[in-house]
Amino acid sequence: MSTATRTSPLTDWTLVVPVVALVALALSWGRDLPSFAVALVALCLGGAVLAAVHHAEVVAHRVGEPFGSLVLAVAVTVIEVALIVTLMADGGEGTSSLARDTVFAAVMITCNGIVGLSLLVGALRNRVAVFNAEGSGAALATVATLAVLSLVIPTFTTSKPGPEFSTAQLAFAAVASLALYGLFIAVQTVRHRDYFLPVDTAAKKRREAAGEEEEHAEPPTARAALISVGLLLVALVAVVGNAKAVSPTIESGVAKAGLPHAVVGVIIALLVLAPETLAAVRAARRDRVQTSLNLAYGSAIASIGLTIPSIALASVWLTGPLLLGLGPIHMVLLALTVVVSALTIVPGRATLLQGGVHLVLLASYLFLAVSP
Repeated sequence: MSTATRTSPLTDWTLVVPVVALVALALSWGRDLPSFAVALVALCLGGAVLAAVHHAEVVAHRVGEPFGSLVLAVAVTVIEVALIVTLMADGGEGTSSLARDTVFAAVMITCNGIVGLSLLVGALRNRVAVFNAEGSGAALATVATLAVLSLVIPTFTTSKPGPEFSTAQLAFAAVASLALYGLFIAVQTVRHRDYFLPVDTAAKKRREAAGEEEEHAEPPTARAALISVGLLLVALVAVVGNAKAVSPTIESGVAKAGLPHAVVGVIIALLVLAPETLAAVRAARRDRVQTSLNLAYGSAIASIGLTIPSIALASVWLTGPLLLGLGPIHMVLLALTVVVSALTIVPGRATLLQGGVHLVLLASYLFLAVSP
């Protein structure tokens, strides 16, 4: 018996919020905002992020998996890159390391937070979370390579003092990041697309044997998908502009609290990845852990593969140093994350333990970011 339901992909709030956020941007642009106005703009910013990811999901539902995960990952990364460049363009203390802090935060949140939550939810539902080791392993290898090339090697280069690339090194890192990102997309969507499709779990097979069909919504029409594309662009513009309006408040709040400036990068990453985390958890609850992993690793790959080239291009007009190299503590956390992730992915199945280990790694990173 089918339990499929028909739902509208365009709900009222997703139509209204991007427009409201754009109006808030127009009214606040270039002005010194009081506290209550900052709170309203921040509310519009959060709503615009949720609306942007919702419309990305609508487009993703139309084009199917794994293209759906790709749409979400790119949409979130565009938001992240725009926020980084916007804040760095404003200058100020600490912006030289903002790109590094945000990208590393995104890697830790995706590879430990999103992966850990997804495995935990999947294992709670079916005792064991099942996924494709081939596709997830290839994605993890790409994340690890990009992270080391862009965030670890700058700490050890000698062409310039400090953990930064020379101009030639930065250009090479940007080209290599784009090349790896493009190669991964080609493998994911064309040559080995089946490696990134959800695995039929034992629970799903039991439901099919009992004559039950998986609950699902009807795919959106082409018109609804086109409307979502337009609203997605509007929401992204609103996110970037409103983030610039509230960024002085975020930075001053972090400074008044006596926290390291790297916390600003963590806040940005948490903000843009929160809706995608919800999407990954929803996929895990539907026995689609592979989709969750596609979202997690795809976002990490896009975060590095698109941010580093964008920052390299922006450095033409940005003043000041561009610090990309990680410190010793963060390099240890990155190495531990890669090792644990490899042990998680290789078997193609995971239990509650693996999910808990990844979440502890994320908690350790967040704690050390606040108390280094």
